[in-house]
Amino acid sequence: MASNIQFIEFVTAQIKNAGEITAKKMFGEYALYADGKIFGLVCDNKLYIKPTISGRAYIKNVVESPAYEGAKPSFLIEEKVEDSQWLSELIRITIQELPEPKPKKAKAQAKK
Repeated sequence: MASNIQFIEFVTAQIKNAGEITAKKMFGEYALYADGKIFGLVCDNKLYIKPTISGRAYIKNVVESPAYEGAKPSFLIEEKVEDSQWLSELIRITIQELPEPKPKKAKAQAKK
């Protein structure tokens, strides 16, 4: 079951002061970004956040689950998705620990 846009809009609206939050549709699901840095996924209307040491300490009782078959485990955020202040802080501390995105390679120009 693919995620619906209403859930994506709800989640992105919940996150405040963590940069520009955007969602990009990928393979029927969504990747979440803060200022161009991927920090999570929404799959089957469930929020998954990339695991970090600081995020684990903040959450305390972490529930980990792969977002899709074959994926590495991520932090599964369920009830707390409705707590905007808590979720926003989790995203802020998570993105501080994640590496900067790699620059995109320029596409090679076709030879004439």
